[in-house]
Amino acid sequence: MSPELHIRGRIVSPAHSFDDGVVSVGGERIIAVRGFAQWRSAHPDAPTPLSGGTVLPGLVDIHNHGGAGFRCDTTEAADTVAAVEYHRSRGSTTVLASIVTAAPETMVAQVGALRELAETGVIGGIHIEGPFLSGVRCGAQDPRYLLHPDPELTRRFIDTAGGQLRIMTLAPELPGFDKVARLLTEHGVTVSLGHSDADYPTFLDALRPKGFATSVTHLANGMPPLHHRDPGPVGAALTAAARGQVTVELIGDGIHVDPGFGALVFAIAAERVALITDAMQAAGMPDGVYRLGPQEVLVSAGVARVASGSIAGGTSHLLQCVAWAVRECGVRLEDAVRAATLTPARTAGLEEIGDLAVGCYADLIVVDDDLRLRRVLRRGGWLA
Repeated sequence: MSPELHIRGRIVSPAHSFDDGVVSVGGERIIAVRGFAQWRSAHPDAPTPLSGGTVLPGLVDIHNHGGAGFRCDTTEAADTVAAVEYHRSRGSTTVLASIVTAAPETMVAQVGALRELAETGVIGGIHIEGPFLSGVRCGAQDPRYLLHPDPELTRRFIDTAGGQLRIMTLAPELPGFDKVARLLTEHGVTVSLGHSDADYPTFLDALRPKGFATSVTHLANGMPPLHHRDPGPVGAALTAAARGQVTVELIGDGIHVDPGFGALVFAIAAERVALITDAMQAAGMPDGVYRLGPQEVLVSAGVARVASGSIAGGTSHLLQCVAWAVRECGVRLEDAVRAATLTPARTAGLEEIGDLAVGCYADLIVVDDDLRLRRVLRRGGWLA
């Protein structure tokens, strides 16, 4: 049996908060989280662990298309592994691999390839963004392959994923939405509304408790802007989130939304926000030409765009999004951490991650006072 590991520092997590605490790890699991004085009384003869900074749960990114020059929207497993390893090294100990709109056969093949990586624990599961999206609000989704919601194609996605499909994004105003949303829900898949041009009533009715959807994909992006006489999807999403009924994703890269909007969203429903990267192949890479699904993407000054001018995903990692929420939006560290850990984990139906609590996997990160990464622990082992 491997010896216990004790990590000391300021602890910030949904379950625990200590100015000076210790997370104790046995094998792949957390076995105790205590204040230092309590830990010392239980271990009177043990060497004192050095205080290493602030200890947070491992981050959970549920919307991620790639990074470090590699893509998740591919059938090449090695590419997805490399992209995930990049994000792990930056603190995201759990990553959902996201694919975008493409030809149906291509998407089914990608789901099949990602299933194997999910079954072996490389990724936390699969997120499908498309092809049942609004042509008016398709953003960087390739309009050539957009479809109305199709139960048969959805069944192929579900069957091919073998239980590893966690989230699917679709637009509620499209014909056939209800049938597909019901089918996904029956198979334990989170229905997320996005890339939608729906009006306020249509969007709100598709959300829980009246509808099937429990999540909103990258709030404010891929939908009409909030207006006081036409609140649209943004207003509907914030209403449902404020009532504690749904989760809203927020791309915290400082590009997709203004800090003022981020502050507003957290002020309305802090416990229902899931920070995401929407990262694509260019995350962590210099400016240049990359790909997102079937389309070419030009990255200039860190901003990725397709030929139409639409922003095409993000180039950040999730710890940068946490720092943005704290520094630029004025969000409490505790709320920003929850938004990058427990809330996204629960949104994707993932258990045993997203918190520093007894029985959870020993996934954690250590950061300094400026939220710069020092160390990453995944499944009880330090990453190089």
